[in-house]
Amino acid sequence: MATKRDYYEILGVEKKASADEVKSAYRKLAMQFHPDKNKSPDAEEKFKEISEAYAVLSDQGKRQQYDQFGHAGIDQRYSQEDIFRGVDFEDLFRDIGMGGRPRGGGSIFDIFFGGGGGRREGPSRGSDLLYELAINLEDAANGKAVELEVPRTETCDVCHGSGAKPGTSPKTCSTCRGSGQVNRTQNTPFGRFMTTSTCPTCRGTGTIIDSPCSACHGGGTVQRRRKIEVKIPPGVDTGSRLRVTGEGEAGAKGGPPGDLYVEINVRPHNIFTRDENDLIMEATISFTQAALGDEIIVPTLDGKAEMKIPPGTQNGQVFRLKGKGIPGLHISGKGDQLVKIKVAVPTKLTDRQKELLREFAHLSGEKTKGKSIFEKVREHI
Repeated sequence: MATKRDYYEILGVEKKASADEVKSAYRKLAMQFHPDKNKSPDAEEKFKEISEAYAVLSDQGKRQQYDQFGHAGIDQRYSQEDIFRGVDFEDLFRDIGMGGRPRGGGSIFDIFFGGGGGRREGPSRGSDLLYELAINLEDAANGKAVELEVPRTETCDVCHGSGAKPGTSPKTCSTCRGSGQVNRTQNTPFGRFMTTSTCPTCRGTGTIIDSPCSACHGGGTVQRRRKIEVKIPPGVDTGSRLRVTGEGEAGAKGGPPGDLYVEINVRPHNIFTRDENDLIMEATISFTQAALGDEIIVPTLDGKAEMKIPPGTQNGQVFRLKGKGIPGLHISGKGDQLVKIKVAVPTKLTDRQKELLREFAHLSGEKTKGKSIFEKVREHI
C-alpha cells in the first residue's frame, strides 16, 4: 500500500500557513490540474490529491486532527465523503473562472466518488478523546494501573442508537427519499452542472424520527462519565501518549467508537532529575570523607543503596550506580543513577580544628598564611 504524501507538501505550503494561504495555493494548483483544462492522463488523480489536501487543511477541525495524528487521524475518523463534505468546490471554481463540473457533465463529486447522485450518511467512527494525566516519577519508573473518570458520549442503551422510541422505527425522509442528500441543477455561463448538498429535512441521515427516544431525545447517544482503567507501562516520560482502543466517543449510525489517548506529564522530583533513562542526583559529603574515603547511603527509586567513596574524591566527581535508573519504554534494561559529589566546607571551626589543619598544611608543604585549608577552599568555590 502506497504511503500518502503530506497534505502541506501536496499544496506546497508550510505547516503554519494561514487559511488564505492554503486557499490561494489550492486555487493555483486547481487551475493547473482541473480535468476541464488539463487533458493529461494523470491530471484527474492529481486533482483528487490536491482537492483532498485542501478539504482537510481548509477545515479547522480536520486540520487540527491531521496535525496531531497525521493521516491516521483522518482516515480512521472520516470517510471519503466526510472529508469533502462542507467544502463548496463549485463556488470556489466559479470564483477562479472555471466551471465546477468535470468532463462529461454531472457533479464535481463524480471525480471524488466515481458517480453522481446523493449519498446517505452511513456509519461513521466516533471522535477520539485526549486525557492529560499527571503522575510522579516513581509511577513513571515502575508503572501503575490508574482509574480515570472520562466524560464521553455513548450509544443510548434504551434505543440502541436508533434515536427512535422503543417500539417505533425511523421513517424514510420524503425530501431526499432516503439518500440523505439533494441534487440541484444550475445553468451558468460555463455550462450546466449539478451540485449536491445535505438534505435540509433529515440533515443527511435519510430518515425522520416521529417518536424520539426519551433517553437521548432522538440523538442516539447520551453523555456519561465512564471509569476506565489504564495501565501505565514502566518507562513513560512527559509527552508519552497511551492509546486505549475503543474508549473514545460513540460512533454514529452504528459506527465504531473512537479511541482514548492518555498523555503523560511526569511531575518534577525533589531529589532526582531525569536524563532519558538515567537519573541524576547530588550527594553531600564532608572533607574528611572525600579525603579518606567512606561508604555512604544514597536514596534510589527502589529504596536505599550503599555507595563507596574512594579516598581522594574531588568536588563535582560523578559516580554511577548501574541499573538504578528508569526502565526503557521500548527496550529492555534500565538506565543508571548518576551521583554527583558535593564536598561540604564547614563554616565554623574551633581553634583546635584550625590548629590541626594548619599542621596538616605544614606537613603537606603548603603555606597557608594563617588561613585554614577550609578557608582557602571556600575562596575558590
